[in-house]
Amino acid sequence: MKKIIPLLLIFSLLTGCVNTPPEAPPVLFGLEDYPRIDASLAIHPLVDALASDFLGIPEADLNFEYTQTRSSEVYRNLIDGKVDAIFASPISVEDEWYAKEKGVELDIIPATASGFVFIVNKDNPVDNLTFEKVQKIYTGEITNWAEVGGNDAPIIAYQRPTGSGSQTAMLSLVMKDRKIISPPTEQVRGEMGELIDAVAEYDNAKDAIGYSYFYYVNTMYKRDTIKMLSIDGVAPSIETIKNGTYPIFTNGFIVKRSDADENTLKWVEAVLSERGSKIIEESGYVPVN
Repeated sequence: MKKIIPLLLIFSLLTGCVNTPPEAPPVLFGLEDYPRIDASLAIHPLVDALASDFLGIPEADLNFEYTQTRSSEVYRNLIDGKVDAIFASPISVEDEWYAKEKGVELDIIPATASGFVFIVNKDNPVDNLTFEKVQKIYTGEITNWAEVGGNDAPIIAYQRPTGSGSQTAMLSLVMKDRKIISPPTEQVRGEMGELIDAVAEYDNAKDAIGYSYFYYVNTMYKRDTIKMLSIDGVAPSIETIKNGTYPIFTNGFIVKRSDADENTLKWVEAVLSERGSKIIEESGYVPVN
């Protein structure tokens, strides 16, 4: 029986256009010299993707442990020398003071762009708030949804604890020089997921508002019962964050000690390279470069 050779294969053989799989990128580290990296909760998937690429190991085979709670613990792990570098939200005033007390100098380098978003229950008729109205909700000047085009119901404004990455961002990016209200204990959520659940599922959820980072809400802790609000008429999305039209914008930072060793410096350089930026984008984040 004669073999039938496809015409496309004949053409490829004659022209030398045989498709070959792309070469895998070179392995940059072995497990024994890969730096100890910690990360804020919203950045764990990205740090895993970077490690998988730099080590040449499938993500499923990685066995890294990350801090599971507040960003402040991530910074303190670095300051105390428990890890070599971190990928985290902006540093809080408390952690800046802690580094000074310990005599540790930190290098803080922007690596990703992040949208800071406000979430409400999907049944809330409000889809958009102005930046000023967000501020007034969290100063206590606006207390009822009817004041911003919603139902006649008290606004339940959730917050995160002092020192958490999202609370630090809320104070610096949104409140600025305005004093944020001191919430009742039941309106403070220690974990980011708890805050999202409070807006999504708990009693009175339809009257609640909270905040987080775009990637965390859109990918890591997605809920069908919440929605992200537009701010000043611009909805948060990868496109609006990348082009700078979404108005509440921050960064994810690589942070290392100023006395970092050679392997840590090599890791930082790799993350900031074209290769690192490609991994950042393919992982659903927005690179600064």
